[in-house]
Amino acid sequence: MPESQQDNMFRPYLSIAVFCEKVLREPDGVMSLIRVVDRFMVAGATPEMEPQVLKFTLVVSFKSGFMRGKAIIAVRPKSPTGVDLPAMEFPVLFEGEDRGVALIGEINFPVSEEGLYWFEVYLMQELVTKMPLRVLYQRAGFAIGPG
Repeated sequence: MPESQQDNMFRPYLSIAVFCEKVLREPDGVMSLIRVVDRFMVAGATPEMEPQVLKFTLVVSFKSGFMRGKAIIAVRPKSPTGVDLPAMEFPVLFEGEDRGVALIGEINFPVSEEGLYWFEVYLMQELVTKMPLRVLYQRAGFAIGPG
């Protein structure tokens, strides 16, 4: 087996990486993700978007596979212009096999520009995936169309 395949075999497996409105956790441990989103429409009265705070839930889940022990999951957002925004770091414990970890965080995310934000997900300082979140701005009270 090539070395890179062998290294990947001992890493946890990404199960979920998504934004949603809320998460229900049932007594039996099953999660229900309500209103999965990847774009927000922001309305305002000015020609340019004013700073806003978006409220959503971030869900990132891994299955342990062969991994056992403590690790850090980091989520690092980037603005549409490529500016690094404040990162979030979460210590987790992998128990091995089909056991997993799920990060469920209610986020108040400040945005000051429209466009595509990327949330990079790192496990032990290694990029695992990127989550897109598009912010669209619509000036309220101004209809576009035949006049």
